[in-house]
Amino acid sequence: MNGPQQFDYQQSPDLLGADVFQEKAEYAGFWLRFAAYIIDGILLYIVNSIFTAIIGLNATLLNDAGEFAFTAAYWSALGLSTVLNLAYFALMESSAWQATLGKKACSIKVTDLSGNRIGIGRAIGRYLGKIVSTFTLLIGFIMAGFTERKQALHDMMAGTLVVKS
Repeated sequence: MNGPQQFDYQQSPDLLGADVFQEKAEYAGFWLRFAAYIIDGILLYIVNSIFTAIIGLNATLLNDAGEFAFTAAYWSALGLSTVLNLAYFALMESSAWQATLGKKACSIKVTDLSGNRIGIGRAIGRYLGKIVSTFTLLIGFIMAGFTERKQALHDMMAGTLVVKS
């Protein structure tokens, strides 16, 4: 034997445990997370605008019912936008990247408390937790600037961390 085996903390967080990972992790602060969210927001705005325009145009061309067509198009666009946003955040954050395009651009990723990739269920829960963070007058998001592990309220609810990658 050549002595104790050393682990690479970035490659083997699942072998270490949450305490050791959290001690070594470099957490992403509020402003870095905010920048990533702005990038994601711009991308999603463009995609959602295209789909909203298509839905609105179809409602106008196919239905000459006036206000009913507008109401149906509005609720259809809102529903589609919600599903697209949920799918984008949940699928990207639970992927091998562990990050949305905005997070990837800012070199940050989402992990569980031990540094492992999160599953789709936890990613969906984290996204839904953002609703609670929003309804607290955004204080749930601002918490990321003041908590020890830079966690927002939705991170605490989902048991996740956002770390520099």
